[in-house]
Amino acid sequence: MALPDPPAARHAAVAAGFSRIAGRTTDWSAPTPVEDWAARDVVDHLITWFGGFLAAGGVHLPDGPAVADDPVAAWEHHATGVQELVEQRGDEEFTHPFAGTRPLAEAVDRFYTSDVFMHSWDLARAGNQQPDLDEDHAAGLLAGMQPIEDVLRSSGHYGPAVRVADDAPAVDRLMGFIGRDPHWSPPARGAGSRPAS
Repeated sequence: MALPDPPAARHAAVAAGFSRIAGRTTDWSAPTPVEDWAARDVVDHLITWFGGFLAAGGVHLPDGPAVADDPVAAWEHHATGVQELVEQRGDEEFTHPFAGTRPLAEAVDRFYTSDVFMHSWDLARAGNQQPDLDEDHAAGLLAGMQPIEDVLRSSGHYGPAVRVADDAPAVDRLMGFIGRDPHWSPPARGAGSRPAS
């Protein structure tokens, strides 16, 4: 199913997909395709960086459960807060010191919802789940990122691209572009995986 266009509806759909994956995650210490990150770190990253991003523009989300104690509860609280923010204050002007000025809903959609979409793949892979990401949205993100590849790489947020066939699915090409190996899977038990916690 294609993702909806309005920012609030798109966030709801993407966050719901991440919630589905989080709810089926059984080992929060499992390694992910992101070097040195466990599954729990994916949730912590999304909550921590976006909270800081909003705060830099004077917007604050309510505190919730700690990721270390309950990653699923922490995520659900955070996702609910972001959804309410977009629905209730989306038309407000939001100014970030580095990202400029735009409607708050647009800022959430452009900088955050796309990150949740891509990190859904990381969390799914960590738990041997299928991410089931929308191919059209992946293709759109890739098309928007390719022209600014040098800027993205120099930011330090993306590793070197992984070569992926030109006719590969859009999700695989997007993951390769941001430095993931689309064929990554968790190491087998006894081959470097961490114990569950």
